[in-house]
Amino acid sequence: MRKALGLFIILIFAAVIILPAIIIEGISLLQPPVQVQSGQQLVRVYFHQGGDIRIIPLEEYITGVVAGEMPADFELEALKAQAVAARTYTLKKIEDARSKPDDHHPGADICTDPAHCQAYADDDVLQERWGLINFWRNKGKIQEAVRATAGMVLTYQGKLIDPVYHANSGGRTESAAAVWGQDLPYLQSVPSPWDKEAPRYQAATTFTLEELDRKLGVDLTSVPAASLAPSGGTAIRVLERTATGRVKTIKIGDRTFSAVELRRLLDLPSTYFTWLVQGDCITFNTTGYGHGVGMSQYGANGMAREGKNFAEILTYYYRGVKIENR
Repeated sequence: MRKALGLFIILIFAAVIILPAIIIEGISLLQPPVQVQSGQQLVRVYFHQGGDIRIIPLEEYITGVVAGEMPADFELEALKAQAVAARTYTLKKIEDARSKPDDHHPGADICTDPAHCQAYADDDVLQERWGLINFWRNKGKIQEAVRATAGMVLTYQGKLIDPVYHANSGGRTESAAAVWGQDLPYLQSVPSPWDKEAPRYQAATTFTLEELDRKLGVDLTSVPAASLAPSGGTAIRVLERTATGRVKTIKIGDRTFSAVELRRLLDLPSTYFTWLVQGDCITFNTTGYGHGVGMSQYGANGMAREGKNFAEILTYYYRGVKIENR
C-alpha cells in the first residue's frame, strides 16, 4: 500500500511539475528566434545590476528591451511600435557614443538602467516574472513584434531621432522644449486620451514635512500652516507652468526647483501635480507616469485597440518622422 501511494505521489509530481516543464521547453524551442544574421549589428550592453558588459546581437537585445519596457499583454501593434522606438533609441545611442562616450557606462553603448537608458529583461528574469506556463507564449509574441519590424527605425530629415517614451502622459504629451529646454520638431505635445486607462494614471505620494525638509534642504516645519496652502500660500508656490499645465518651476521654502529636479528628488510619478497639506503631512497628487515626452506606451496600446497599426502610432507621437530600414 505504501509503495503504491509513493508511486502515485511520484506520478502526480511528474504530471504537475515535470511534464509541463518539458512540454513548455519543447514548445519554446519550436518558437522561431529572432534571427542573428551575418553582419548584424552588435550592442555592448552594460548590466548595471552586476556591473558587467555583454555583447548582444541588436535584434535579440531589442526583444529584451520590449519585454522589459512594455507589458506582454499589450496589443501586438503597440509592441511593434515599442520595438521600432527601442531600436531607434539604441542605434542613436551607438551613433552618439562615437563622438561622445557616455560616462555612465564607459566601454558600453547602452545600459540596462531604465532611469538612464532602457530596461532590459533576459530569459531568466522573464521566466521568474511570467512563470513557465506563460513564458513561451509571451516571449513568442514579443519576438513576433521584433521580427515584423526588423531593421526599422525612425528618422527626421534623414537622421535618427531621439525616440523617448514613457508609461502614460496623463492625457496629453509634453514637448521636449518644456521639459528639457531643447525644441525638437518631432517631440511636440499631442493629445493622448487613451492614457486614462492606465493603472497608474493618478497617484498620491505623501511625506511628513520633516521628510520633505530632509529631502529638499528646506525648512517647512517652522512656517505657518496657512503658508503651505496650494491657494494663497507663500511657502510653496508654482512659478511657471508648461503649456499642458504641468509644473515647470516651483519655489519651496527659500529654494527654487525645476519640476524635473523635484520629481527626481521626491521620486514622483510625474511633474503634473498638485499638493495638499494636512497636519504635518504633505501629499502630492500626480497625473500620468513618466516625463511625458514622446510616445505614451498606454496611449500606443489604446490606439492599437482602436485598430491603428504601429506606423500610425509612431507617426502620431513622433511628428513628421519617417520609418526607414537601416
